[in-house]
Amino acid sequence: MTSTTRAKPRWLCMAVACAVATLSAPSAQASDNPAESSNMTVSQPTSQHLTVRQQSIPLITAAGATGNLPQLDIALNRGLDGGLSISETKEILVQLYAYAGFPRSLNALGELMKVVQARRQQGIADAPGREPSRVVPVGDALLAVGTANQTRISGAPVKGPVMEFVPVINQYLQAHLFGDIFERDNLDWQSRELATVGALAAMPGVEAQLRSHMAASTRVGLSIAQLRKVVQLLEDAGDAPAAARARDALDQHVAASR
Repeated sequence: MTSTTRAKPRWLCMAVACAVATLSAPSAQASDNPAESSNMTVSQPTSQHLTVRQQSIPLITAAGATGNLPQLDIALNRGLDGGLSISETKEILVQLYAYAGFPRSLNALGELMKVVQARRQQGIADAPGREPSRVVPVGDALLAVGTANQTRISGAPVKGPVMEFVPVINQYLQAHLFGDIFERDNLDWQSRELATVGALAAMPGVEAQLRSHMAASTRVGLSIAQLRKVVQLLEDAGDAPAAARARDALDQHVAASR
């Protein structure tokens, strides 16, 4: 593999959908050693509650994924009031493109810009946050770290009929999504999975991927109780269909884990 693996296809969201829907049964236990990455990786649940900051994340991506800008405005203000930094919020909406596409991500980022400007005019000083603290590798090193991240989050090496039919799609996932994006350490992996669950729950037709990310969420240390809270948050926000999809996906994950 060469540095051309950094290509960023517009259809990456389709790649993500294919990948998580065709995972093989785990062939090995994922590492629970947090020293393997400075991001939050595979670990045991650390809490039964979501912080105010965490509660805002799936609401932001659910609204962003569907293009509901009035609801996104509410969710963004809630997140910034709850402790999200501007940098973290930007990162959440940048990651959104991998699941909902560039148009939704760009529109959401534009809405964030308006929200931040309006809050400044009101005298609200939001924490700027920080940029990623380490350089993301390139070429073969990027593919290697992305493959390792993918394996930890998925619970096993990702393979299956789609990956065999179109091997390059997994190369894009490993080099870009799990490499370029997940190696950016200004947003922890629990937050990234909360963002992914919120986006997928809001979009009908990706239930298989939502189930896979419920499982992935537990691998990065989110508890079942915290994921139940995500369902409640979506319901309280008035998105009953998204809440129902999230509930069904979580119930299926819990049943399969017994």
